[in-house]
Amino acid sequence: MKSDVRLTGRVIFRGDPGYEAARKNWDPHTDRFPKVFVFAQKTQDVANAIRWARKNKVPLRPRSGRHALEGNLSQVNGGIVIDVSEMKKIRLNKKSSTAVVETGNQVGRIVDTLARQGYMAPFGDSPTVGIGGITPGGGIGPLQRTTGLISDNLIELEMVDAKGRIIRANKKQNSDLLWASRGGGGGNFGVYTKYKFKVLRAPNKATVFRITWPWEQFEKIVKKWQVWAPNASTKLGSELSVGPKKGGNVSMLGIYLGSKREALTQLEPILSVGTPTQKIIRYLPYREATKFMLAPDPVLTQRFSNQFSSGFGRRPFPEKAYKVMREFLEKAEGGTPAGFFFLNWGGAVSRIAPRATAFYWRKAKFYVEWNSSWVNPSHAARNIALARNTRKKLQPYIVGSYINVPDQGIKSSGPVYYGKNYPRLRKIKAKYDPKNVFNNPQSIPPA
Repeated sequence: MKSDVRLTGRVIFRGDPGYEAARKNWDPHTDRFPKVFVFAQKTQDVANAIRWARKNKVPLRPRSGRHALEGNLSQVNGGIVIDVSEMKKIRLNKKSSTAVVETGNQVGRIVDTLARQGYMAPFGDSPTVGIGGITPGGGIGPLQRTTGLISDNLIELEMVDAKGRIIRANKKQNSDLLWASRGGGGGNFGVYTKYKFKVLRAPNKATVFRITWPWEQFEKIVKKWQVWAPNASTKLGSELSVGPKKGGNVSMLGIYLGSKREALTQLEPILSVGTPTQKIIRYLPYREATKFMLAPDPVLTQRFSNQFSSGFGRRPFPEKAYKVMREFLEKAEGGTPAGFFFLNWGGAVSRIAPRATAFYWRKAKFYVEWNSSWVNPSHAARNIALARNTRKKLQPYIVGSYINVPDQGIKSSGPVYYGKNYPRLRKIKAKYDPKNVFNNPQSIPPA
């Protein structure tokens, strides 16, 4: 290593103007006090920051969209945060149906840029999540039954390794790293700087829907949804949310890549359950449809701290699971975004073998997550315990967990996040980061 290692890019040390703003994450309980933030402007800035971190023996964390949901993932006390959010180039190549995006882009920006040009980029439930973090963890969302996971569309990447070397990975070179980056989680192998995705043509129009029911009807809605949604057309993506008993309701948001008439036929089974209090079903130009799906979600003004946990359902919940849900929803704080969230699985996601990419949990019927939320820091311990105890009680009815919705209450989490792909991920980790420079509380240890 050269001895004249200097930090380059937009550098903010503790005590500098702008430090407080740099420190704010989407989830306030993940904020920390790093020694320095480097807002990289180009790949070389990332390489310099990694070399500087090693020379000065300070821990480092990569950060893209500030949406880390647990502590010590995208910030670390006394360490360096390598933030790529100012690297935002997007290049669409219509001839090859590919897009090269820098990893500082927010998902919503990519979706919108591509939609304007007639292409479809998959998304999750928030426009402000960084593409840098969502991609290596898998990237689930309402289009996945048509497009596959975000990571299923990743065909090439640029990454800076622990020695500050710039590496490319694709099918022909470093193909093991490409495999690991498609579901093996961010922050494990290096700092990603560019992704190349294959992209699909967007339909001209799509049907979006939002249906709301009273909270009291949540059991019958969820029961029906768990049987209906995974078996609906693969052009239909559905997110079902159940809020806290205090002031919450049941709401279903989704998209159908087809006409309103076809959408209504698909939706009929779920619309006939309970007594919906609101039904919005709109056939919109594709770009408008994505805006409907991705409500604004600013990072800096978020007040709520959360404890999330997640898993996959292989079969519909039995009665006992509803008892656990109800108990959780009765205890969750009213007026917060706490609750249960379900996403239907299948289609393109299930057509890929569990070991073909690092993302293992392919055979589920649905994804489930839950979070308890609070504003007052003195309520943190109670809410964290509530979410984690709920996981223990739901354990018989779920498998695995989603690395992008981490829960540090999970012990020996490797096989829970990565299933049978965990041993191979440890070998790849040992090859690209043998000294475990890139680590966090649940990162993959080298074999």
